[in-house]
Amino acid sequence: MIEVAADPAASAMSVAMSDTADRLRLTEIFCSLQGESRTVGWPTVFVRLTGCPLRCGYCDTAYAFHGGDWWSIDAILSEVASHGVRHVCVTGGEPLAQKRCLPLLGALCDAGYEVSLETSGALDIAPVDARVHRVMDLKTPGSGEVSRNLWANLAALGANDQVKFVICSRADYDWARDVICRENLASRCEVLISPSHAQVDPTALADWIVRDRLPVRFQLQLHKVLWGNQPGR
Repeated sequence: MIEVAADPAASAMSVAMSDTADRLRLTEIFCSLQGESRTVGWPTVFVRLTGCPLRCGYCDTAYAFHGGDWWSIDAILSEVASHGVRHVCVTGGEPLAQKRCLPLLGALCDAGYEVSLETSGALDIAPVDARVHRVMDLKTPGSGEVSRNLWANLAALGANDQVKFVICSRADYDWARDVICRENLASRCEVLISPSHAQVDPTALADWIVRDRLPVRFQLQLHKVLWGNQPGR
């Protein structure tokens, strides 16, 4: 038998690729109160992944579009555990833009956390672990990204999920109301409506919802009420 010597360069490349395959690029990990969705008010560890293919006009996390640091899934789990709370929110950016987001979500669920995912609705949510509470945006015309909505995602929504509309104007509200009724969204999952910060008067939006008896949950961003636009809060 002829033994062929291993190529050191190829071996090093294989190790490097294997190492990279288990990592995600993160902008930050921090503990705060959940400001939105059905877990609002709970102490929560936020795992903010870097990068997003969308550019919504009202985005308040543009600092997560670029940069970040590489973290292994084990390192993320260790950091999450150090905060000592049971709620974890994986957010972005757009977390599903990184392929390793899916095994990260599964690992967090396996570790016993109550896990939520905040996603833009532009990427396929079907492969997400069924134990994860998916909070999915439907982008309104006022966001500037309505064309990026992946409407096939609606079929994947279930009772454990929520769909969210951020309202930038009365026209956005009318559009959202029509979508909610046409797609019968309230029968699929819980529906959230919130005003875009400094663009729509929250009282006016609340009045529209009550007047139309719209089957949605009105919400304000609690973290902005408490801390404004401070990163990491």
